[in-house]
Amino acid sequence: MLKTRAELARAFNLAGLLLAIMIITFHSHSIADTEKPDDSIFQTSLFEALMDGVYEGDLTYGDLKKHGNFGLGTFNRLDGEMVALDGVFYRIDSDGKVSVVDDSLKSPFAIVTFFDSNETLVPDRQLSCEELKKYIEQALPEKNIFYAIKVSGEFEFMKTRSVHAQEKPYPPVSEAVKDQSEFDLKNIKGTIVGYWLPLYIEGMSQSGFHFHFISDDKKSGGHVLECKTKDIIIDIDHIRDFQFNLSDTEDFNNADLNKESGKGKME
Repeated sequence: MLKTRAELARAFNLAGLLLAIMIITFHSHSIADTEKPDDSIFQTSLFEALMDGVYEGDLTYGDLKKHGNFGLGTFNRLDGEMVALDGVFYRIDSDGKVSVVDDSLKSPFAIVTFFDSNETLVPDRQLSCEELKKYIEQALPEKNIFYAIKVSGEFEFMKTRSVHAQEKPYPPVSEAVKDQSEFDLKNIKGTIVGYWLPLYIEGMSQSGFHFHFISDDKKSGGHVLECKTKDIIIDIDHIRDFQFNLSDTEDFNNADLNKESGKGKME
């Protein structure tokens, strides 16, 4: 039994505090239930496995779409380049033909996210691809997190490539790209879809920049080799979460991945 006014006041204050905590907790849970989840990158397989010739994965594009609407990758047998933009996944084959990806196709390597821009940059000059990368890198607020990058607009020049389907025994990427198809695109409007990842991710994914391109008319694209911008807008998504899905295939399980990374980049 409470014997003094002071004890009674303390009891009422405590009850009020507990009620306030309950209301705040309920409110925060309600917001969490309706807010979009934190940004996350989802990658199927490992970049080092792809570079080493592991060209068959078990994840379908139908399942991959559940993890992102923006990204890049390839197809089993290294059969073309993939670009995902605004939730639509495109395949650029070795003839340069662009088609919408069938959900049943599978990927040995792809990286996607639900793109949500955190900052926008508008360069006041034309930039080569190397200048574009330096311009973006200088603007990144931190160098220990991940970034999805969308460069939209008009390009004076864009050089892309796509790789022919490979046959077993699969060669490493460094050999496969020697017979790649290259496409010179001039005065074209479109979007670069890409990522910048820190050096510590090397081997598991590709560090630095990785760019693919799709034209506005959806008739051309591929892995970006060279470019020169005209009027562009750069949107950057800051990301702190990275998820990997390891393929459960014979080629992946038997690949010698426990060695120093040294296969290079997707140039």
